[in-house]
Amino acid sequence: MFKRIREDIEVIFEQDPAARSYLEVILTYSGLHAIWAHRIAHALYKRKFFFLARLISQISRFFTGIEIHPGAKIGRRFFIDHGMGVVIGETCEIGNNVTIYQGVTLGGTGKEKGKRHPTLKDNVLVATGAKVLGSITIGENSKIGAGSVVLRDVPPNSTVVGIPGKVVVKDGVKVTAHDLRHNELPDPIAEKISDLENKIKGLKEEIERLKPRGE
Repeated sequence: MFKRIREDIEVIFEQDPAARSYLEVILTYSGLHAIWAHRIAHALYKRKFFFLARLISQISRFFTGIEIHPGAKIGRRFFIDHGMGVVIGETCEIGNNVTIYQGVTLGGTGKEKGKRHPTLKDNVLVATGAKVLGSITIGENSKIGAGSVVLRDVPPNSTVVGIPGKVVVKDGVKVTAHDLRHNELPDPIAEKISDLENKIKGLKEEIERLKPRGE
């Protein structure tokens, strides 16, 4: 247990240059407090003390502004930086060495049952305000850009940005510009109008073919 506590503190010194002393980190870092509270709540949750686990998570939410469901599975060296507004759902699975920033939601879409929240593999980074929704998997060493909304699986070693999130870098190679044209998102109204125009054109051609040749 003490080894895990020390790891939680050390990862803050590695990730946050503003961290100056152990006392400061232990007393003032809300992300650390939320993680420690979650470890207790998750242990109770696994032993089916659901009410007590949820009570601890809600008390932690009140003091830290970070909501982690006690059912979420979180690996080692997890770092929440400036964690206000972070939400982590019940069936989330988070690997080792994962970093998330303020305003991140690891949530559901409201449509799934069972496993309905994301899985983040090792060494994933999720930047400020990003929303990762549904039973999807974010591959190892991937990064989710600030403000992105991710609704589909992300391959390992990728960088995702935008709404909806799209891969812009994969395995160190930049994705072609054609794949990043957000102004080319589908327009259902324009598509319907185009479909009607094609049908009208086809009907006109059919009428011309049925006309008597002498006219």
